[in-house]
Amino acid sequence: MQNYKELEPADRVIIALDMSAEDALDLAEKLQGEARWVKIGMTLFYKEGPAFIRKFKDMGYKVFIDLKLYDIPHQVQGAIGNLVTIGGDMLTMHTSGGVEMMAAAQKAVEAAAGDGQAPITLGVTVLTSMDDATLNEIGVNRPAAQQVSLLAALTKAAGVTGVVSSPWEAEELRALLGDYAAIVTPGIRPAGAAAGDQKRIATPAFAVEHGASHIVVGRPITKAEDPVESFRSIVKELETVQI
Repeated sequence: MQNYKELEPADRVIIALDMSAEDALDLAEKLQGEARWVKIGMTLFYKEGPAFIRKFKDMGYKVFIDLKLYDIPHQVQGAIGNLVTIGGDMLTMHTSGGVEMMAAAQKAVEAAAGDGQAPITLGVTVLTSMDDATLNEIGVNRPAAQQVSLLAALTKAAGVTGVVSSPWEAEELRALLGDYAAIVTPGIRPAGAAAGDQKRIATPAFAVEHGASHIVVGRPITKAEDPVESFRSIVKELETVQI
């Protein structure tokens, strides 16, 4: 990835298409020529399959296929290589799978890309729906911020190109991973928007000011009366950010 400071504001916004296939395609058509990235999560991907990705590629979008792969190294290696061949531009795996699993995945991504631009690979640290109490439930007895840093260090060791984390950990992760790492932050809510099921949230400007390269925005755009205007408003906010 290029230096995160050099990204254009519109290139930083990834729209989460957490909806039906019909609605996702309709929204993508409305935002065509404005938005650059869409995110396809496991619910939609598992229903519609690989061919669905091509529809967005044909519209000119970069596609973040967010399946959060987590299995033995051999399985993750095979799966993520296949995601490259169907057009994934950004791909995720769970950092809790360990360095060996992530290194195998990175090797597969680079091999599948061949002489082309390899997709951005991201290690998922702590889900933004989780907080310290949730971590304690599963036996992690350290604060979320500390757990995120520990897991992010594993991505660096494995050669993975970035992480997914809460915007509240972005600044520390930027210092840890450097300017050329991708730091992708869900849990983005413009001022006045409802939090929904996210717990560790922030505004678009806060996330980018504190080191995020990309922000994932769902309902504030997808549920807006005017999604195009909502997208433009977020881009305009990011144009004011000084990094």
